[in-house]
Amino acid sequence: MAVAAIKEYVGVPRDLVANFNGKQLVYASWDRHLLFAAPFLLCVPPEMPFGELVNGPLSMLVQADPDAAAIDWSTVEWLKANQPWTPDFSLSLAANGIGHKDQLRFRTAGVNTLSAKA
Repeated sequence: MAVAAIKEYVGVPRDLVANFNGKQLVYASWDRHLLFAAPFLLCVPPEMPFGELVNGPLSMLVQADPDAAAIDWSTVEWLKANQPWTPDFSLSLAANGIGHKDQLRFRTAGVNTLSAKA
């Protein structure tokens, strides 16, 4: 539907990285687990080690799933920008190439009791 305006409309995005006081948004989703309807949205510093992201906020968010205790994070298959990707758990998010509003997806082979048929 077309918009009729009485003057030029200039949209200003409010989710710029500059508006997050040194933090950035990172989306994370667990493939084939339908308990979570959408990716998690995390607001974290780019200096945070990837391992801390996984062992901290991400682990806490997925614990509601009955499969969460069975996750072996060292064998998880990761995707970044829909491409297979191997993170370095000891490096920061920035050093792993994770930027503002990037989406990470992870798959857990054999741990899919609430899954949709793929």
